[in-house]
Amino acid sequence: MNEQIQLELKNLLNKRYSTSESTRANYARGEDTYDPILSKAVVFPETNEEVSKILRLCNEHKIPVVPFGTGTSLEGNVVGNEKGITISLEKMNKILSINVEDFDCRVQACVTREQLNDYLREDGVFFPIDPGANAAIGGMASTSASGTMAVKYGTMKTVISGLTVVLPNGDIINTGGRTKKTSAGYNLTNLFIGSEGTLGIITEVHLRLSPIPESIMSAVCHFPSLEDAVQTAQQVIQYGIPIARIEMLNKDQMGISINYSKLKDIKAVPTLFFEFHGSESSNNENIKIVEEISKENKGSSFKWAKDLEERNKLWRARWDVYYSVKALIKNGRVYSTDVCVPISKITECVNFAEEQAKKFGVRAPMVGHLGDGNFHVILPFDPQKKEMYKNIRAFNDTLIKKALELNGTITGEHGVGLHKKEYLLEEHPDNIPVMKSIKRTIDPNNIMNPGKIFDLN
Repeated sequence: MNEQIQLELKNLLNKRYSTSESTRANYARGEDTYDPILSKAVVFPETNEEVSKILRLCNEHKIPVVPFGTGTSLEGNVVGNEKGITISLEKMNKILSINVEDFDCRVQACVTREQLNDYLREDGVFFPIDPGANAAIGGMASTSASGTMAVKYGTMKTVISGLTVVLPNGDIINTGGRTKKTSAGYNLTNLFIGSEGTLGIITEVHLRLSPIPESIMSAVCHFPSLEDAVQTAQQVIQYGIPIARIEMLNKDQMGISINYSKLKDIKAVPTLFFEFHGSESSNNENIKIVEEISKENKGSSFKWAKDLEERNKLWRARWDVYYSVKALIKNGRVYSTDVCVPISKITECVNFAEEQAKKFGVRAPMVGHLGDGNFHVILPFDPQKKEMYKNIRAFNDTLIKKALELNGTITGEHGVGLHKKEYLLEEHPDNIPVMKSIKRTIDPNNIMNPGKIFDLN
């Protein structure tokens, strides 16, 4: 990056252009296992027009660009580029419009899910997608995130009705709109959802909101074995019982979470977290059925969260599982993988994961969004112990192959990034040429997050 380009970026952004080593280091990776890679500079645009000018300049001079939100991604999605720049969207954090009567809103890319829900608190509506971390909405769109409530409310693909995207050449486009449905041309909105910044930069997101339920009831249920817990969740979904969340934590993760989140009256055994959304009468009816299914699978009596504070503490413990595992090893790292399989195969796949963890000698705390067949294995390791990491990768290879055998997918919500490029080749070898063709058409100079999802050349 020559001095002329640096001067143009400085003139455009003034103090919102940084080449300091500390700043570059702060934006060099996400919550992944990769060593940080420092870009040449970090820039902090505030408007669509500034993003457009930055990309136009970078495209003209073939300078790689890495978009960066809150840095909570797990697969190397935002690792820096030593020949390029990182564009932090953190200053694009405004809520642009709320339309309560139509249950929709428009936000800038770095509005976080917690920020949005705090803003909506008095309006009787909420944004239901919760991937755990307080992620940016734009980043959640880029990785096609979901979370604990996907079984009732869907994923980012479900709730996004439109996007503002800045293309590599600087063009600003608006996809979709405010209507609930459209037949107007190609579905470009879904093209950019899950593209991980390889086709352009999402700067604004139009979201569908949901009404806050009349009644919300949360409970935990303990099981003697993980198989019993998973079988319960599978049956609840197969019987068509409406439920907002079914989260599984295995024995190891429960022990870790109890210590980290200071949980009381909870046992370190395989556990399901349930949450019911609806009217009080419908919730009571559904709870009765779920309790019967749980008991048939040797589940304990339900332990209910008595009030909002207790419910929030319970779910905060679930959201903090990544950090609870990371805290196990001083200066340790966490390899977090996720697979998703058809509901009928979830019990087989989770059992297989537990067996293989023992075989490879790795510690494998697990959590799962069992309502949609998605679960995560969170593997702590000391980066100085190369053999440990080697065993983790071998375990992950085996789990991925099993998921594909069961007609599942290599990632339910984390995305591909750097970690899962080789697995994507296994899952979709016939799709890769089409993806590359789209990439070359939209980004002929390959400046947008190059090397992520697949290698173009």
